[in-house]
Amino acid sequence: MSIPTSMTAPNNAMMTTDFTLRRDAFGRLVLTDAAGNLHEGVAPVRAFPIGAPDDGLALVNTDGKEVLWIDSVDDLPAEAAALVREELAGREFMPEISRILDVTSFATPCTWSVETNRGNADFVLRGEEDIRRIGPDALLISDTHGIHFLIRNQYTLDKHSKKILDRFL
Repeated sequence: MSIPTSMTAPNNAMMTTDFTLRRDAFGRLVLTDAAGNLHEGVAPVRAFPIGAPDDGLALVNTDGKEVLWIDSVDDLPAEAAALVREELAGREFMPEISRILDVTSFATPCTWSVETNRGNADFVLRGEEDIRRIGPDALLISDTHGIHFLIRNQYTLDKHSKKILDRFL
């Protein structure tokens, strides 16, 4: 599939490019740029994974070098957008907490039982410093294994969850 798209280069110069994006026999993404250069095993990387997850993505090669900039996934044709989103879903794991069910203690370390968009989970919070504010509403919570749990908007949580969360903030 040939996908014409308008992109912003890293130096903010506008450029229009034709490229193809497909999966090879091993399931890796393969990009063929306008010059005909083949880039095997490219991976999408979000510039702003929490604040603007569908805006500002780079396709990087296996060395981590940017080979293509995409202003917005929504600007891509449906087939290419589906490939990019599918690849991101396979690489990223950041469950979003919708409810805090219980905590074992209000002193750290303690075990949290939460409901997420990926199912219920239990994790150990080492200390209050592992809860970080991301903007005015969002929180990022890191567990002892380095998994990040996102609360997209702390003010939309139910009363019970807010009460528990307030004890740690």
